[in-house]
Amino acid sequence: SHFQLFAIFAFATCGGYSGGLRLSVDCVNKTESNLSIDIAFAYPFRLHQVTFEVPTCEGKERQKLALIGDSSSSAEFFVTVAVFAFLYSLAATVVYIFFQNKYRENNRGPLIDFIVTVVFSFLWLVGSSAWAKGLSDVKVATDPKEVLLLMSACKQPSNKCMAVHSPVMSSLNTSVVFGFLNFILWAGNIWFVFKETGWHSSGQRYLSDPMEKHSSSYNHGGYNQDSYGSSGGYGQQASLGPSSDEFGQQSSGPASFTNQI
Repeated sequence: SHFQLFAIFAFATCGGYSGGLRLSVDCVNKTESNLSIDIAFAYPFRLHQVTFEVPTCEGKERQKLALIGDSSSSAEFFVTVAVFAFLYSLAATVVYIFFQNKYRENNRGPLIDFIVTVVFSFLWLVGSSAWAKGLSDVKVATDPKEVLLLMSACKQPSNKCMAVHSPVMSSLNTSVVFGFLNFILWAGNIWFVFKETGWHSSGQRYLSDPMEKHSSSYNHGGYNQDSYGSSGGYGQQASLGPSSDEFGQQSSGPASFTNQI
């Protein structure tokens, strides 16, 4: 499913990362130079443990340095959420397909599914946000210009310090994007999972009961109106009686006139 696929992309692009940068220090005395200083780093990005040696351009003495920062907590949390989300979605798919009766028994399956979906939506949001900040710190710490500032030899204008190549961060950028896509996917699924729970059906029954009562009372009122209308109509027909009598009285006028003649 999409859940498993997106989770795999998230933890693979982050957890499987390894990169590096290359610097060069060209001293006035060429024999002291080092034009290919390779600095490699990888997941979980404990950069303060990444050490390397650079020339000081003062004889054969070398300066031992380390990168700055530690983004391991946010990176490991992100990957852990991705792995557990993958495992849960896989297990849920198996249960839903092969054990659907057990899944719907006592409404326990949909209820657990709903709670876990809400929890994972929250974890994806927190994990992705934390890792986005962690990645930003990694980019700054591994920026060749920032690393060159740590070197004592580069503070002397006579020595030429250069960045040969920078680390490629495209897969890490992709991991953050997939992290937030996973959040959208899980959060968007909350409503569909909620509809499977008993809470949704009981809520519908609660809403439908007052509507039924309202409609029945309306029909009762309509019946009274009809009966009232019929009685009113009957009264109107009865009132025609006196008018016919009056008509009879009016017609007796000419009859008496002929009698007089």
